[in-house]
Amino acid sequence: MKRRGFTLIELLVVVGVIALLIAILLPNLALARQRAQSTVCLSNLHQLAAAAFNYTNVYEGLFPLARDNTSDWDFAVTTDAAGKTTLTPGILWQGPTTMKIQQCPSYSGRSATPSDPYTGYNYNTSFVGKGVGETVTRPARIGELAHPASTALFGDGGYYGGVTDKFMRSPEPFPQSPDALAPFTRAAGTQAYRHARAATNVAFGDGHAEARTDRFTAGITIITPTTGFLAPDNTLYATK
Repeated sequence: MKRRGFTLIELLVVVGVIALLIAILLPNLALARQRAQSTVCLSNLHQLAAAAFNYTNVYEGLFPLARDNTSDWDFAVTTDAAGKTTLTPGILWQGPTTMKIQQCPSYSGRSATPSDPYTGYNYNTSFVGKGVGETVTRPARIGELAHPASTALFGDGGYYGGVTDKFMRSPEPFPQSPDALAPFTRAAGTQAYRHARAATNVAFGDGHAEARTDRFTAGITIITPTTGFLAPDNTLYATK
C-alpha cells in the first residue's frame, strides 16, 4: 500500500501563499493598531479639555495656568550646570486629572520635563494657559474665546530634539510672548504628526477633538518630518 504526501512543489506553493497573505495582512494590522491608538488619543484629549472646562467653572471662568510654580514642584524655570533651561508645566498637569490620560499611546519618547512619567500632549500656552514666566501671566477666560470651535486647547506635542514638552506655541510672534523669536524660527511648541496617515490630534475650545493632517512648516528653521504647526499663522491658536 502506497503512502502519499506533499511534493516539494506543493509545499513551496503553500509556503508562498502563506507568505503572500502575511504580506497583505501585516500593513492592514499595523494601520488598524495606529487607528486604535489615535482613537484613545482623541479620547484623552477630550478628557483634558473637559478637565479644563471643569476648572473654569470653579475659578471664575479662568483656564488652568500653563506654567506654574505654586505646587510641590516648586519651580517654573530651572537652569542646570550646563546652562540648560527647563520649564515646569502648570497645575493641570500636576494632579487634577487622571494622570494616565496625559500619555499619548502613540508616543514612547521622553519628556522635556524632569521626572514626568506621562507625556505626549501640549497645552496652548501662548494664548490660553499663559502663567508664570509669560509677559501676560493671567490665563484666558472661557468667555474670551471668540471662536471656541477653532481655538486649539490641547494637542499632540512634538519637538525637534526627539523629546516633547507641554507648551503649545503659535507660529507667529504675539504680544503675550516673552521670547524674541522672529516668525517661523520657533523650535519648541510644535505639534507632532504621529498618527495614522500623518495626522495630529487636537482638542478645541468647544470640547470636540479631531485629527488634522494639514501641517505647516514654511520658513521654520528647526523642524522634523513629523512636526509642524496647525496653521501658517495664529488663527487656530489665538483667542480673538
